[in-house]
Amino acid sequence: MNDREPSQQYPLGVFASVDAGLGVRLDVAQDLGAPTLHLHAPHRGNRGPDVAAEFRTKLERRGLRVTVVFAGFDGESYADIPTVEKTVGLAPPDTRAERLAELKEIIDFTAQLGVEATGLHLGFVPHDPADPEFSAIVDATRDACDYARQRGVNIHLETGQEPAGVLATFLETVQRDNLYVNFDPANMILYGCGEPIFALKEIVRYVRSVHCKDAKWSDSPGETWGQETPLGEGDVDFPAFLRTLQEGGYRGPLTIEREIPQEPERQRAEIAAAIAFLNQLLSGSTGNGGGSL
Repeated sequence: MNDREPSQQYPLGVFASVDAGLGVRLDVAQDLGAPTLHLHAPHRGNRGPDVAAEFRTKLERRGLRVTVVFAGFDGESYADIPTVEKTVGLAPPDTRAERLAELKEIIDFTAQLGVEATGLHLGFVPHDPADPEFSAIVDATRDACDYARQRGVNIHLETGQEPAGVLATFLETVQRDNLYVNFDPANMILYGCGEPIFALKEIVRYVRSVHCKDAKWSDSPGETWGQETPLGEGDVDFPAFLRTLQEGGYRGPLTIEREIPQEPERQRAEIAAAIAFLNQLLSGSTGNGGGSL
C-alpha cells in the first residue's frame, strides 16, 4: 500500500457540466466534499476558449479539478440496447465522420480547460476483428488519438458495450499510447457484457479513470437492460472492485455516476450516501465482511 492516505490516492468525484446537463452544480459538488469532477462536454457553440477560461476560474474558486471531459453527440439514445447499438458513439457508420469532427472540437475544449483526458462511449465494436466495420472504427479511433496527442490529451473509452476481451483486442489493434479505459462496473451488468470484477482484472492495465455506479442484472442479459441502483444496493462487489483497482496499480479518482436530474434532491441524497459508502470502504470499515482497501 502506498503511504498516502486513501483519500489522497483515491479522491472522490462526481459529474458536472458547463451548461445544462445531467451532472450536479459546482456548489453541490463542493458541498458534498467531492474534489474532482467528470465533466459533460458543453453544447456546440459553447466550447470556445473564453468559456473554458471562465469555467476554469469557477473551478479554482471552489477548489475543484476536472479529470475527464466526456463527449456526447446529438442523436444518441439509450432507450434500449438495440437503440444504443444503432445510435451511440463512433460505431454507427452514417454519423461517424460528423461525430469524429465534433469529438475533435471536444478534445480542443478539453485542452483549453487544462484537462488531460476526453472520454466517450465508442459504441458497439464488432466482436470479429475481420469485420470491415471493426477496421473502420479502429481507423476513426486512431485519427482521434493522433489529434488528441497533438494537444496533450488522452482518450478514455468507457466500458459496457462489449466484453472486456473484445475491448482489449480493440485497444491492442489501435496501438496508440494515449488510448485508455474508463471502467464502469455497472455498465458490464446493464449491458450484460460480463461479470465486472473479472472484466476489470482483464483490462485493469488500461484503466485510467473509473465510474462508481451500481446495477442489478437483467433476466435476459444482453437483450434487455439491467436496473441501475444506488451505490451498494446492486450486484457490483465494491470491496473487490476497489481491491482489484489497487492491485492493478490504479491510483486516481473514484467518480460517482448517479444521474437523475429530474429528481435533484434524491440525486444529491444518493450521491451523499455513495460518498459515505466509498469513504467507509476506503477507511477499512466495510461492516459487511468484505474486507477493506
